[in-house]
Amino acid sequence: MYNFIQQFHSGWAYLALLLLVVAIVNSLIGSSSHKEFTAKDRKIGLFGLIGAHIQLLVGLILYFVSPLGYSNIGALGMGEVMKNAALRLTVIEHPIINIIAIVVITIGWSKHKKAETSAAKFKSISIFYLIGLVLLLSRIPWGNWLS
Repeated sequence: MYNFIQQFHSGWAYLALLLLVVAIVNSLIGSSSHKEFTAKDRKIGLFGLIGAHIQLLVGLILYFVSPLGYSNIGALGMGEVMKNAALRLTVIEHPIINIIAIVVITIGWSKHKKAETSAAKFKSISIFYLIGLVLLLSRIPWGNWLS
């Protein structure tokens, strides 16, 4: 079960990142071309949001069932986890920064819904989704993911 969840989390990450990039690019194009915010634009932003949230849920499940996750804090102690850069990334930095990234993306979605003009809607999605994407990319354990 653990291996399936880990593989799903790694595989879904590609799709979630792609959906975020598509939503950001769509918003930047819409904003720069001064077009109307349509149902298609809303759906593209929503798919990015949903992809990120599914990734978060699977990641949280993985965090608590993984031998590399939460159990390391109890087994080794917080001091030992913090001394080891690879372990600190996996157990502390990756989950916390990614939760913050998903919150930022969700704020962008909420702000776009409250915006009254198309320009403001595109701006909310492009800025908040981009910040969230940068945060996500900054804490991916690239060594584990690409191997």
